[in-house]
Amino acid sequence: MDRQRMLIDGELVAAEGGREYENVNPADEQVIGTAPDATAGDVERAVAAARRAFDDGRWAEDVEFRRHCLLQLQERLRKNVEEIRGAHTAESGMPVSLAHSLGVDVPIDGLGYWPGLLGTYQWEYELPPVEFMGARSKRVVRREADGVVGAITPWNYPFQLNLTKLGAPLAAGCTVVLKGAPDTPYSATLLAEAVAATDIPPGVVNIITTQDNAVAEILTKHAAIDHVTFTGSTQTGRLVMRNAAETIKKVSLELGGKSATIVLDDADLAQILPFAAGIVCMHAGQGCALMTRVLVPDALMGAAAEIVKAVFAQFPYGDPRDPGTMMGPLVNARQRDRVLGYIETGKAEAELIVGGGRPEGFDKGFWVEPTAFANVPNDARIAREEIFGPVLCLIGYEDEEDAIRIANDSPYGLSGSVFSADLDRALAVAKRIRTGSIGVNGGGFTAPDTPYGGYKQSGVGREFGVEGLEGFLETKALGIPVL
Repeated sequence: MDRQRMLIDGELVAAEGGREYENVNPADEQVIGTAPDATAGDVERAVAAARRAFDDGRWAEDVEFRRHCLLQLQERLRKNVEEIRGAHTAESGMPVSLAHSLGVDVPIDGLGYWPGLLGTYQWEYELPPVEFMGARSKRVVRREADGVVGAITPWNYPFQLNLTKLGAPLAAGCTVVLKGAPDTPYSATLLAEAVAATDIPPGVVNIITTQDNAVAEILTKHAAIDHVTFTGSTQTGRLVMRNAAETIKKVSLELGGKSATIVLDDADLAQILPFAAGIVCMHAGQGCALMTRVLVPDALMGAAAEIVKAVFAQFPYGDPRDPGTMMGPLVNARQRDRVLGYIETGKAEAELIVGGGRPEGFDKGFWVEPTAFANVPNDARIAREEIFGPVLCLIGYEDEEDAIRIANDSPYGLSGSVFSADLDRALAVAKRIRTGSIGVNGGGFTAPDTPYGGYKQSGVGREFGVEGLEGFLETKALGIPVL
């Protein structure tokens, strides 16, 4: 994999001075290759190319050309899908079964949503005439691309997030400088290869990789960037927002979560909890929308704890290349140690019922056991802070009103779920939860046409759907004399 290159101004290139860094497999700590380590100069060249492509090229105005290029990119990615899956699993530790769905295949399929939307979206509409300064005028409302977008992504679902950061801005007519996550550079460079093989003009898409956060931060401050879109931690999201404020950039933020599953007192614990608990271990808990707080009636806490203990004790984790594996390693040593630190904190705050450390027999790699706590107070650190690991908190509640209060008692508001034997009751509760998305009795909401994002400190703006496209558009009103 040492041939990996960045994409700047239409060319696949190495970093300035040939700078590179090692890409490490988190399952066994083996080096799988090297990646370009971009410099500030590389970022400047990428931004200049994107600015020029937006200001002087056809991309922002030619909707049909954009449709053609996006479909072409989708086809190219489909041809390369096996290579992308393999690299994705090797560098992120995501189980191959998940790479075949949410990790790689689903986002490639979802890319086709944008050219479809471009065929129906109303870019202009007319309002009734008005009298102004003694003259009669008609009014036209027009939607236009924001300009140059700086996109910054994390390592947990790297290919999916990289493709997400391209889809809506490109469909809107923007040009993009995408900075992939340091721990998963091949999910960016393989995307760069695919873009370079399409008719997308030079400078419209620029993709860089770097392990230097100071280099990446340039995108959040650069005067030639009109819009910054970031997915990652709430702490870093605050920094992005502060930096963008200097030049009043538009900002889209998809940040952290501490989502809750509410199991109402009439729900079937034995049927619901294996799913509700097990999903917390998906990709080793490295998902911002995972429901890591599970709320159950106080009277059922003991029964709930036994079910969760049994599920976690049998959860299949190990080699991410094995199709039967449901959970791989954490992405790096820093993240593993962070999660283990939270687990030690939790042992003093609540009742540890399963897991609680590094698994035996995994001498290499960044592994943590599936871990669950019972009788967790909602003011405990493990209940309030995003752990980003395979750690579940069982929280008791007195009645329905108490469950709603606890679910909403969080600085986050990204996702959630509600279960009840009465669908209308579950729906009524779901409508009172302050989150950007919520499942009712196991109902799914994830799809390219569904707007996704958070309330409160879980983010600003929406990805996907018409709302996702319009997040990268400006609105212009034109007054035109009626002759």
